[in-house]
Amino acid sequence: MPSRRFKAGPRPAQRAGRAGRAVRVAASPPRAYSDFIARYPELGQAWDTIWAAGRRGPLDERTARLVKLGIAMGAFREGAVRSGVRKALALGIAREEIEQVVALAAGTIGLPSTVAIDTWVQPSLGQRTRSVRRTR
Repeated sequence: MPSRRFKAGPRPAQRAGRAGRAVRVAASPPRAYSDFIARYPELGQAWDTIWAAGRRGPLDERTARLVKLGIAMGAFREGAVRSGVRKALALGIAREEIEQVVALAAGTIGLPSTVAIDTWVQPSLGQRTRSVRRTR
């Protein structure tokens, strides 16, 4: 039973995001998620209930997505950060806004953790992280 959070239908190719950059829009959950929910349908139903309860309130979808991305960063959840960035891009949230969320995290979680998070974010934004070689 796929989650209602994913759009039904075939996987859409791409749509234009801000600045004309193409972004993928999730049409279905990752296979691992679908397989897990097939084995544990009650957990899938419980997750859908939690997800729906979180959507109720005054925040619009865009703001809620940025808040959830910040929470994932603060919790240092790599998979959630990577997924959150992809979902933010799919909503048309600009890369600069996502990068601001990364920058805002520094004051709360510290610079070393923020640098680590940035290495999770940049590949999803189409940037490669590179090692800086120190010379003595």
